[in-house]
Amino acid sequence: MASNRPAPESPSAQSAHELDDRGAFQGPGGGEGDGPWEEWNPTEESTRSARGKHRVVKQRSGGLSRGGTVLGVGVIAAVGASGMASAEGRPPVPISMPDVGGMADDLSEKLPDAKDLPGIGELISDEDSAGADAASASAEGAQASADGSTPAAAGPLTRAAQPGADAGEALRSRILQQADAQQDAGEQEAREAAEKAAVQQAATEAAAHQKSAEKAAAVKKAAEMEAKRKAEEAARRKAEAERLAKLAKSFIAPVSSYTLTASFGQAGDRWAADHTGQDFAAPTGTPVKAVHSGTITQAGWAGSYGYRIVLTLDDGTELWFCHLSSMVKTSGKVNTGDVIGRVGATGNVTGPHLHLEVRPDAGDPIDPMPWLRDHGLAV
Repeated sequence: MASNRPAPESPSAQSAHELDDRGAFQGPGGGEGDGPWEEWNPTEESTRSARGKHRVVKQRSGGLSRGGTVLGVGVIAAVGASGMASAEGRPPVPISMPDVGGMADDLSEKLPDAKDLPGIGELISDEDSAGADAASASAEGAQASADGSTPAAAGPLTRAAQPGADAGEALRSRILQQADAQQDAGEQEAREAAEKAAVQQAATEAAAHQKSAEKAAAVKKAAEMEAKRKAEEAARRKAEAERLAKLAKSFIAPVSSYTLTASFGQAGDRWAADHTGQDFAAPTGTPVKAVHSGTITQAGWAGSYGYRIVLTLDDGTELWFCHLSSMVKTSGKVNTGDVIGRVGATGNVTGPHLHLEVRPDAGDPIDPMPWLRDHGLAV
């Protein structure tokens, strides 16, 4: 095994292992045709296009991990150079270790983040937001333009991730549209329900108002009809009173002082049939007056009626004055209140009285009392 003990340094050996202005090793034959060593990019191999979509664990300690990688590379290079020198029979080559910490910091500042590398950023898009995906895509396009390649050269992972993102965005848009449509439909339904309720409420209030108005109108009409009926009734009563007052002046009772005895329709053994008139009991000789103006059409003896006078009124009604003791007038016109005879007891009687019969249109007799009252007489 070759010895790693230090040997006297020569200017050429020392310069061969020093860093150049880029911070890279020149190598064992630095400056003599081999040229400086190229800087090794540890992410170069990892940017190759991979089939399928693979998750890449996100780098958590960025600068420290990259610094450890550079340290390992430097140690391997130093050991390899020393071994090669021993194997060729050359004296051991002293190794000058660079400032690995400073190199790691410099490299960490120069190396891009994993999410900004073409084809790698899309693999960790599941852990980032939609805004980070958009920023990664923009950085990817800029890197591709700087390299002189098209966006398609970024690899199939980018092309595979884009349709998924578009599909997700389309699904999100569709869901939002459906939500908006459902919300609009709900609001429209609520508005329609509110309008329908308002219309129904207005219709109900209008119907109630109409019903109340109709009821008020009916009450008013009933009150007016009642007032009209009362007014008509009062007018009728007034007219009737005036008529009776007028009739009272044109009609008088047949005798001034009397006592009502046998009435109309009364049955008795003294008559062949029911009583056909009204009896006014009075002393013999009491004057009998014409109830109303008219014409004496009959006067004389009438069998069971005794002495009888028939007074025919202008409307054809016949008034029979019977059982008279004497007849003062036997023919011609008479006026209301004229004395036409006197009370007696002739004919089928039991005592002096006036038997009065009323025969409308010279027909069958009726009850004299209602007829007299209808003509204004209080009998």
